[in-house]
Amino acid sequence: MLTVEALNAYYGRAHILSDVALQAGRGEVVALIGRNGAGKSTTFKSIMGLVDDRRGRITFAGNDISRSAPHEIARLGLGYVPEDRRIFTDLTVMENLEVGRQRPREGAPEWTPERLFTLFPNLAEMRGRLGGGMSGGEQQMLTIARTLMGNPLAILLDEPSEGLAPRIVEMMAHAIIGLKAEGQTIILSEQNLHFAGLVSDRAHVIEKGRIRFGGTMRELAADEAVRRAYLTL
Repeated sequence: MLTVEALNAYYGRAHILSDVALQAGRGEVVALIGRNGAGKSTTFKSIMGLVDDRRGRITFAGNDISRSAPHEIARLGLGYVPEDRRIFTDLTVMENLEVGRQRPREGAPEWTPERLFTLFPNLAEMRGRLGGGMSGGEQQMLTIARTLMGNPLAILLDEPSEGLAPRIVEMMAHAIIGLKAEGQTIILSEQNLHFAGLVSDRAHVIEKGRIRFGGTMRELAADEAVRRAYLTL
């Protein structure tokens, strides 16, 4: 579904990503794991065409998107849930969902508000609430639901558990597992190794803009040297 090869990204003269490579197959949940500042968000922004100076090859659903603009990538069916959520605070839950609506897409699960309310029951109880009146966890759920209204083939989910209460993190894990059961391809970035282990099939570990490990979650759990070197604080 998504292949990234030799991805380099620059902010001015700063070389942020160095030859990043990763893959996600159809229906897989793949985690990009690393500490704060390791390059996770820049990787996602580069894939989505939001970094001006990016070099390398990115293929999505058979299309070369290495030089595509963000709106062109979105139209191909790659959804993006940014770390800072960016919901419309002056729109209701239902209005936020309608903003994200796109046509059904062949090969992708088809999402409606009612199906999403089954996945995120908290949102069902606040359909008319303004986005600005929601908690951080509720806003995170709404951001994911709004992205799914675009019926994406795959989604990039940036730090879904960051700053959330343990109860909301547990709900988020259940939601991602539910998405996987529907055949949704998900690439998520995380610092929380435990959370990533609950929902992911495979992982790539990134540190200082370079991929340091790639393998199954079981292989990562067994590799204490990698975890100690790149994931412990």
